[in-house]
Amino acid sequence: MKTTVSPSLTFLTGGGQMAAHIAAHDWHITPLGPIEDWPAALRTALGLALNSRFPTLLCWGADLISFPNDACMPLLGDKAALGRPFRTAWPEVWDTVGPIATKAHAGEACHHEDLPVPMARHGYPEQRWFTFSYSPVRDDDGTVGGILCTVVETTGKVRALASLRQKEETLRRLNEALTHQVASHASDRERLWRISPDVMAAASLATGRFLTVNPAFTACFGWSAEEATTRPFMDMVYPDDREDVLRKMQILADGTPLVGYETRVLHKDGSYRWVSWTISPEGELLYGVARDITAEKHQADALRQAEEALRQSQKMEAVGQLTGGLAHDFNNMLAGVTGHLELMKLRLRMGQSGDLLTRIDAALGVTQRAAALTHRLLAFSRRQALDPKPTSVNALVMSMTDLIERAAGPSIAVRTRLAAALWTTLCDPNQLESALLNLANNARDAMPEGGLLVIETENVTLTQAQARRHGDLRPGEYVQVSVRDNGAGMAPDVVARAFDPFFTTKPMGQGTGLGLSMVYGFAHQSGGNVRIESRPGQGTEVRLLLPRHLVETQPAASPDVEPPLEAGTRKGVVMVVDDEADIRAVMTEVLELQGYTVLVACDAPQALRLLKDTRPDMLVTDVGLPNGMNGRQLADHVRVQWPQLPVLMVTGYAESTVMKNEKLPAQMEILTKPFAMNALVDKVGCMLALTVGAETGAEAA
Repeated sequence: MKTTVSPSLTFLTGGGQMAAHIAAHDWHITPLGPIEDWPAALRTALGLALNSRFPTLLCWGADLISFPNDACMPLLGDKAALGRPFRTAWPEVWDTVGPIATKAHAGEACHHEDLPVPMARHGYPEQRWFTFSYSPVRDDDGTVGGILCTVVETTGKVRALASLRQKEETLRRLNEALTHQVASHASDRERLWRISPDVMAAASLATGRFLTVNPAFTACFGWSAEEATTRPFMDMVYPDDREDVLRKMQILADGTPLVGYETRVLHKDGSYRWVSWTISPEGELLYGVARDITAEKHQADALRQAEEALRQSQKMEAVGQLTGGLAHDFNNMLAGVTGHLELMKLRLRMGQSGDLLTRIDAALGVTQRAAALTHRLLAFSRRQALDPKPTSVNALVMSMTDLIERAAGPSIAVRTRLAAALWTTLCDPNQLESALLNLANNARDAMPEGGLLVIETENVTLTQAQARRHGDLRPGEYVQVSVRDNGAGMAPDVVARAFDPFFTTKPMGQGTGLGLSMVYGFAHQSGGNVRIESRPGQGTEVRLLLPRHLVETQPAASPDVEPPLEAGTRKGVVMVVDDEADIRAVMTEVLELQGYTVLVACDAPQALRLLKDTRPDMLVTDVGLPNGMNGRQLADHVRVQWPQLPVLMVTGYAESTVMKNEKLPAQMEILTKPFAMNALVDKVGCMLALTVGAETGAEAA
């Protein structure tokens, strides 16, 4: 991912995450002083080190202040080395590595292969091996200003070679036992052959058979020595493993030994045993030592099953939190609605109607809160009915800046850093606004004493490897929106649960815990991803990735479209299809009050029967219809006869099998329940007006 730095820090360009850490570090308190005063030699060497894909450590000054690059970080473990003296950062290795560093700082380049080094990088001592190359780096005046260390951990290689040498020694002794049976010490070698707990065998590549096996072979696999040496050894290999074993035979034929090769071998009782082989070739002969690892494999399987059970338990815990929080919030909202309705009923019985409008407005306010909660829940579950449109994220951020600044308050400075020529993305702009506002509010709450809030956009191209680090994202081009603060930050365990529903660190009554889960659901439902990077006391950055959308410039809307007609004067035949009788009745009454002729159906079959005799001007249908045909299928069926028929689909739950978050065809739009009745009237009026305008233009042409 591209790293953006200020012009004064261009030597950090391309330096990855460590470049960002260096730019943010307070260097005034170090012997190096402010970063602006660093010598050119340090800047040049540091730029080279940071851009290297090889693990590299630059140390500068008399105190050898450390600058590891990104590739070096896995070798450091839990250690925080940036800006610290080499000796302070790694006191346990100084006795070993210190003299080498001192020579390099004195001007003598050094190289050491497979050097044993005691480490404590994860909080406990361990013996590791490394190959080091230390080179002096000259300052601007020609003196040695620092040292550049390239390092590779060779622990695996050293241990593998030691194990191989040990196995080769065992095989050598076995070979001596087989080829020198008449020697004076033949009985000792024969005893080792007999009592060894490890399987030992010799085989011929030419014949594909064992030449000899030790008693441990019989104990492990049940086959006697005669049975093992009179049949092809491939007959004992698990069928699914044979193709891979044949490839390994070719490697052995080329003279390359195998260490720790795992495969399954047939037991005489019909079962298969997992075995780890070490095989050394000598000409056409193969000498092998094997260890039964079946129990270890079973333990690993049991561990995986236990981990899966734990994950399932965590999922069920999240579901419990979700349903509990949902019931609590909706009970409160329902109490508000029923309370106002009961008061209106009582007032009407008493002949008092003066405050009915106030009560109605209050009840509507509660229902709007309930609708907002439902939208957040649907976004969390990735099943919200989104209305994706080609969206300019820069324009959206600029339109929200004033709102975010007012919400943040005077003690928080809001800055925007918007990339030039930012790509277009396909998303629901209203949901993106809601997500950004949620993130800005979270940043504000993390800075009670004030601070800096930065909203940044940039174009990002993910490679295959980078996409894998983002979970289920595909490689390709994305628009990234980042919201960053320098507030309290979060501990790793809090970051791990930040997207869980109803999880919040805020005091009771000050947060539902749905904000970040809504952002998570919106991002994934839009084909993107969201990630959090945070450290306690250093702030938080949330990065929202949305896929790039390649679109042609949309033509401007025609200025000749007439505005919607006044209530009671609108004309046209509108078919309303909904299986909920109450909703169907309300929509019908509202549209009839506007002057429309309304055809009513409770499902698709009834609608199709009515349409045999009447041509509608517009179809308004629920998505989730019963009796074999949903609203989308009904719309497609009707459009076979009337291809330009406007269709408005209303839904409170967008089934993935129906909508699939696809782009809707022309003259087809969606309205999410619950909605205000004037929103329905406006949608119907605008869609019919556009249709009438298009038909009039066609007739004129």
